[in-house]
Amino acid sequence: MIFLDSNRLWLLLTLAALAAAYVVLQLRRRHYAIRFTNLRLLENLAPARPGWRRHVPAVLFLALMAIMVIAFARPQAREQVPRERATVIIAIDVSGSMMATDVVPNRLYAATEAGLDFVDSLRPTFNVGLIAFAGNASVVVAPGTDRTTLKLALERLDDREVTQQGTAIGEAIAAALETIETLDARAAEDPPPARIIVLSDGANTAGRSPEQAAEEAFAASVPVDSIAFGTPNGIVYRGERAVRVPVDGETLQRVAAQTGGTYHEAVTTDELREVYSAISSSIGYKMELRDVSARVVGYGLIIALLVAAASLAWFSRLP
Repeated sequence: MIFLDSNRLWLLLTLAALAAAYVVLQLRRRHYAIRFTNLRLLENLAPARPGWRRHVPAVLFLALMAIMVIAFARPQAREQVPRERATVIIAIDVSGSMMATDVVPNRLYAATEAGLDFVDSLRPTFNVGLIAFAGNASVVVAPGTDRTTLKLALERLDDREVTQQGTAIGEAIAAALETIETLDARAAEDPPPARIIVLSDGANTAGRSPEQAAEEAFAASVPVDSIAFGTPNGIVYRGERAVRVPVDGETLQRVAAQTGGTYHEAVTTDELREVYSAISSSIGYKMELRDVSARVVGYGLIIALLVAAASLAWFSRLP
C-alpha cells in the first residue's frame, strides 16, 4: 500500500501522544484510588467490573482515529482488475516427437484438447492467434476474435500427417512477434498488451536461436509463457524402430525467464489444463493502483459503532 499524501501520516504521532497521556492519567487515577481511606465502603459503592473493560472504548477510539488518519493520507492499493483487451498467440509444437503416446492418446492430441478449453476461458474481446511449428513455423490463424475458426484450426492440428522433424522454438516466437506487430500497427495509438504461449516437448533443433527471439520479445515487452509437455519416457516409432523422445524443458525455461514469462511442466492432460487455467487467470487480469480511502473509512465506521456499543453496554447508568 502507498499513500498519495504520506505527509499526513505524521498525524499518527498525535495519537501516540494521546495514548501516552491516557496511560499517565490511568496511573494517576490508580494512585489516588489507593489513597482512599475506606476501601470497604468503596467496594460497596462501586460495583465490581473487570478492570480491562473501561479501557476498551479508549483503545477503540484511538484505533478509529488512526484509521481516519490513514484514510486522510489517501491510501492506494494494487488490486486485480479484469483486462478488457489483450493479444494472445498460442504456438504449438507439431513435430514428430509430439506423436509420442506417453500422454494418452498422444502429446499433440492432448495439447489441442486442452488448448480448446483454454480458448474458451479467454474473454471474447481478446485477440487470439495460433502458430504451428516443427522445423519451421507458420501462422495457422491470425490473431482475432473469431473463436470458431480458431477452434476448428486447433482440432485439425492433430489430424495432419506429422512428418516434419525438428523443433524451431525461436522461429515460433519470431512469427508470433510479427503477427503481434501487424495487429499493433492497426491500433498504433493504444495497442493491447500481448502474450505468447509456447508448448513443446523438446529443445530447439532448427531455425534461429530461441535466446535471440527471446531478446526481441523482451524488447517488445511481450512475455513468453512456456510449457514443457510430456514425460521422460516418450517413444515414437520410425518404421519398426522405437525412438526415445524424452521431454526437454531447459530451452523453454530459459526463454520464459528471459522474457519475464512463466515456465510450466505438465505430464498429463489434466495437468496441462491446470497450467492453461493459471495462464488464463494471469492474462485475464491486470494489477492496478486503486484508491481505497472509502474502504478504510468503512472500517472506521465499524469501529465507531463498536465504540458506541461498548460505551452503552458497559458504562450505562440506566437501572
